[in-house]
Amino acid sequence: MRISMAVTLLMAIVASGCANRRASAPGPTTPPGPDVSVPAAHGGLEVGDHEFALGHDGIGRRYYVHIPPRLTSAEAPLVIALHGGGGTAAQLKSDIGLDAVADREGFVAVYPDGTGLLADALHTWNGGFNCCGTAQRRDVDDVGFVRAVVDDLGAKLAIDADRIAVTGHSNGAILAYRVAAEAADLVSVAAPVAGAMALHEFAPTEPVAVLHIHSVDDPRALYDGGESPPFPGTNSTVLHEPVAPALAAWADVNGCDPAPVEIDSLADGDQAAVRLEYIGCQSGGEMVHLRLSGVGHGWPGVDTGREAVVGPSTSLIDASEEVWRFASSVWGER
Repeated sequence: MRISMAVTLLMAIVASGCANRRASAPGPTTPPGPDVSVPAAHGGLEVGDHEFALGHDGIGRRYYVHIPPRLTSAEAPLVIALHGGGGTAAQLKSDIGLDAVADREGFVAVYPDGTGLLADALHTWNGGFNCCGTAQRRDVDDVGFVRAVVDDLGAKLAIDADRIAVTGHSNGAILAYRVAAEAADLVSVAAPVAGAMALHEFAPTEPVAVLHIHSVDDPRALYDGGESPPFPGTNSTVLHEPVAPALAAWADVNGCDPAPVEIDSLADGDQAAVRLEYIGCQSGGEMVHLRLSGVGHGWPGVDTGREAVVGPSTSLIDASEEVWRFASSVWGER
């Protein structure tokens, strides 16, 4: 996919369209009191936000970590969140409210940063054969980078290797699928939001539980696949993969019945959310699809303020809450 600078700038608008009016940008936090400090068994990382530099495959990279006031166990569960195309880790961290869920539930939130022509903007991920930007054209090893992030953080913090989830928005969702497919030994849960799988080869070594969140009316990452409308002010388009084949492929790997069952639904005006669950999946291969309608491309639960580009926002569901709800249900009481 050839993306001009003008299109890349518009990708940044799409990515930053998730702006959560209630969230603040990552920055220094007040040092915690003794009653909320992380136990020494967790490596002594202070509560709050951390930024780490990491070299991988000859490229200087970075990632952010949010440590909650308390962890649920001696070994920390991780939720890795991947920003959209044209965004950054700091932008996603600020936008989606995942840190607040981590603080309440006691898991560690991790935000790797993609690569791009600029140090602090317009970053993309190599999600597969048609996505995205310079990361895909340069064949950046982003799956290896996510693995390196977990290894690097594991030297600083006691991590529960059986409780690592990966989520992502748009281009980040596409990479989340690739991580699940090519590093199934690393992550046990994948929760892509508004992006489908784009792989030439699909051969996971073991089941991975999948939650897919996507609107059938997404104007950018088309639910049924095909060429997207041109980015505003350009004649550049993107060819998207459909959602259904990816879910069918994962259902086969995870031992699920091929057709999901509608469990419940929510509606508010022209917007709806249907919860579809796959039956018969083997343990650890659970699958849920939250299929939205009347909703745009933004992260659900966030007021994008960019409806002309990404379509309507929704408060019908909160994707950050749903990611944790699904992951914790898969992991159970461990």
